[in-house]
Amino acid sequence: MPVHSFDALDRSEEMPGYLGAFLHGENMTVTNWEVEAGASFPEHSHPHEQISIVVEGTFELTLDGETEVLESGRIAVIPPDTSHSGEAVTACELIDVFSPVRQDYQ
Repeated sequence: MPVHSFDALDRSEEMPGYLGAFLHGENMTVTNWEVEAGASFPEHSHPHEQISIVVEGTFELTLDGETEVLESGRIAVIPPDTSHSGEAVTACELIDVFSPVRQDYQ
């Protein structure tokens, strides 16, 4: 059984303020983000289905024009090709799961 730890993976800053550790399976990518307070990402969409989990902190997510503040334990399901953006209200830890694999994060 392959078992991994985000702490043992290399991290890279894919966007300013977003330090990510990436784990790729055959059909999905799981990302653990350490996000600085105030860091944001612009509105975008992608062909991947995405599940975003707030592990720690407060994160403001705008999904298809609707904004919601997500706190620890909240989970957002983002359908493929749906516009979304976000900003860390506080320092955050997030987990994103993408299907299929995010080739651009390899």
